[in-house]
Amino acid sequence: MTAPLRIVAVSGSLHEPSKTTALVRAIADAVAGRAPASVTLIELTDIGPELAGALRRDQLPPRVEALLQEIEGADLLIVGSPVYRASFTGLFKHLFDFVGQYALVGRPVLLAATGGGERHALIIEHQLRPLFAFFQALTLPLGVYASDTDFDGYTVGSEVLQSRIDLAAERALPLVGYANSRKADAAAIVPASAAPGQPDLVTR
Repeated sequence: MTAPLRIVAVSGSLHEPSKTTALVRAIADAVAGRAPASVTLIELTDIGPELAGALRRDQLPPRVEALLQEIEGADLLIVGSPVYRASFTGLFKHLFDFVGQYALVGRPVLLAATGGGERHALIIEHQLRPLFAFFQALTLPLGVYASDTDFDGYTVGSEVLQSRIDLAAERALPLVGYANSRKADAAAIVPASAAPGQPDLVTR
């Protein structure tokens, strides 16, 4: 019997409730719904106060150290951050500053982000992908970006976004050793309508 996938999902949001947390949870659930898996969700709203004061890894409390080991031992990482000051959040970067330089070599990483509108979607290519390239991780070609209009409160409310999540989950499975459980309809994946002029919301 194949061992369950160890999925670790990291939300870089600094707020709860959070659209970013809802997004990474939905992606993790989509993968876990297609293959046996255990899911660990790491939220910076939870560990941020314990993380922020540390300058070296040996200064981290045991709980945060244990979560870092979860990240380093994952079969699949799902990472997401809101767009904040044109990048990912500072605590998100601070967390990955403690990850071993070679701990993620070849590790599949599914990138996700949220923002006020479609104009922020390039954070995946310009910010997140270079960060994980440093770790020599295997970033999945298809990332998942969601704008505020894709949510109904703090749940995925857009069929287009759900289709993107489903396709990303399908594309992830072969890279972690599982064949696709069903065909995703790529033709149904279309860009979400741009929403210019929407303000950034702190609840992402």
